[in-house]
Amino acid sequence: MSVSEPLVQRRGFGRAMSGAALPLGILMLVAMMVLPLPVLLLDLFFTVNILMSLLILMVALQTHRPLDFSSFPSLLLLATVLRLALNVASTRIVLSEGHTGTGAAGQVIEAFGAFVIAGNFVVGIFVFAILVIINLVVITKGAGRVSEVSARFTLDAMPGKQMAIDADLNAGVLTAEEATKRREDVAREAEFHGAMDGASKFVKGDAVAGILILAINVIGGLAIGILQHDLSLAEASQLYVLLSIGDGLVAQIPSLLLSIATAIIVTRVSSSQDMAEHIKSEVAMSRAWFPVAGVLGLIGLVPGMPTLLFGGMALAAAAAGYAFYKQETNGSAEEVEDKSKAVEDSDPNSLKVTDVADLSAVTLLLSYPLLSLIDNDNGGPLARRITAVRKEVSQALGFVFPGVRVRDDLGMEANDYRIKVGQIVVAEDKIYPDKKLAMPSGTSRIKVKGIDVKEPTFGIDATWIPPELEFEAEANGYIIIAPETVLATHLSQILYKHAADLIGQDDVQELLDNLSEVVPQLVQSVVPKLMPLHNLTAVLRQILRERIPISDLRRILELLSEMASKNLGVSETAEALRPHLIGLLIQQTTPLNAPLPVIILDSNFEHLLINSAKQSEGDQLLLDSSLAERMVQSLVRINEEQTEANKKPFLVVSPKIRSKLSAFLRQHLADFPVLSFTELPDGRKVEVVATVSGEAEAPSDQ
Repeated sequence: MSVSEPLVQRRGFGRAMSGAALPLGILMLVAMMVLPLPVLLLDLFFTVNILMSLLILMVALQTHRPLDFSSFPSLLLLATVLRLALNVASTRIVLSEGHTGTGAAGQVIEAFGAFVIAGNFVVGIFVFAILVIINLVVITKGAGRVSEVSARFTLDAMPGKQMAIDADLNAGVLTAEEATKRREDVAREAEFHGAMDGASKFVKGDAVAGILILAINVIGGLAIGILQHDLSLAEASQLYVLLSIGDGLVAQIPSLLLSIATAIIVTRVSSSQDMAEHIKSEVAMSRAWFPVAGVLGLIGLVPGMPTLLFGGMALAAAAAGYAFYKQETNGSAEEVEDKSKAVEDSDPNSLKVTDVADLSAVTLLLSYPLLSLIDNDNGGPLARRITAVRKEVSQALGFVFPGVRVRDDLGMEANDYRIKVGQIVVAEDKIYPDKKLAMPSGTSRIKVKGIDVKEPTFGIDATWIPPELEFEAEANGYIIIAPETVLATHLSQILYKHAADLIGQDDVQELLDNLSEVVPQLVQSVVPKLMPLHNLTAVLRQILRERIPISDLRRILELLSEMASKNLGVSETAEALRPHLIGLLIQQTTPLNAPLPVIILDSNFEHLLINSAKQSEGDQLLLDSSLAERMVQSLVRINEEQTEANKKPFLVVSPKIRSKLSAFLRQHLADFPVLSFTELPDGRKVEVVATVSGEAEAPSDQ
């Protein structure tokens, strides 16, 4: 046995004993209600009850926020059960031994009863009644109401808090660990306020039980003393009323302390200070104390008022106001001095890495008027849209896109925004947060008044209109789009377009780690044995560049293992994988039972492109400028026509020119898919919707 084993065993034994202490304590409380309790133990437990109540009250005063004392509902239940058990035990002794004298139930009960009654039974009963009224009607009822409202509002606010956390996480304000902790705090807060709503009923029931127990002790004691022990009414009253009130006070005072603690917890506002510091920091205002001193001084001058008393209080309030004024002045001076010192100590020539390096993969820069779209007080509509876009694009392309960092740029013109991938601005436009974008449809009949623009994603003519014209525009066939939706749609297009730039080796390794949980041997046999991680990343980037999803990573690795002996380069490997993955792209745009809309090239035009590809070096396709312009215009027109018909066409060409023509068209049509004849999936019906030639089109008749 090693030297550390006895220590580990002792620690394990200690944890077991501490874990068993609570169940044993609860069993003892239940036993106290059934078994007779010696007077000495009764005094001891009454003292422990007062100690426990005071301790709970002091802890409640020192907490910075309600959640810091999350065990309070459980402690409240245990303290209530202890007090009720003591009431049962003391009632048994009072009724059975009360005729022997006022010390029959112990010194604690006798002392409390004698001190409050002071020789007058009526006074004692009224004092006890006032304590019960204060506890039950004022403190307990108010705390119970606050608990109900807090629980309801906390539960109603949970979805908004969760969305705010998700928005901060996506914007880069929080790390994943911080977001997880925030979510746990939100869940614990809801559970705590729900528990407090129920725990406040314990306090109310305990106060009611105190009244009933007092009545039982008095009525039962008098009956037992007179009928069983032949005591006179005066003798029985002197004994049993004193014992009953003493018993009630010993229980009611801890109950009052716990009621105050409950009220403090449920009315506590979260802050970085305990309650005393919190109150002092907010009450210590000189501009509040000086008017108080003046009013008290005026009251003291009224004839008949105790001038000396009110005058003394006015002077005390004025002194307090002056002291707080000095603190405020010194605090302001110290703050200015600290700021001045910080400016003097700072080196104007010093720079930090964080001042010049932004490691965010995607950054959204907003001008000042657009910050209202991400303000959590207004619901943060843009933050929710960005989260939805990121999730949608990640599911569509098969890897987790990095978070979008949202930042303000006060140097930008009003209503402008920019989208950066890495350090490069890839898109910018203008939206109006106080307007809606009206896009005409086929049924639009009139032109609406507003700011005419090109919709940033698809380049369609649109108009920014004020909200009061929204109903009129909809009635005339316009499609109304909120500003955050316009920006989010533009961001979605950018993420699709630059997906290849946003996936890195760490992202690919994360995908491999996830896949290795299902097929570990496949992952180990391919990466890095057959293909290094950086080469696999390059191949996946090549596939994503044409918006083909990489979600079927298992199939990709199986194909790579089969092609390992061919010694293909990155581009050749990606082209070889395309026919097996193209179905993932097609199924996103065309239903399985619908024919695949395709555009083909005129045979003469296609031969011309093949010859041009043979003469072009590398991946470039050299075309005459006028010929290229006519081809792009034709494809744009056909694409718009098919889009209006709710179809997404594919350009199908010879395998010899597919990759070069696709690279050429990506410069003009970002999301126009180009397939080769060999990539058309078997069993799918094909519908030729248009043929493109290199000749100029005749203008259509107006």
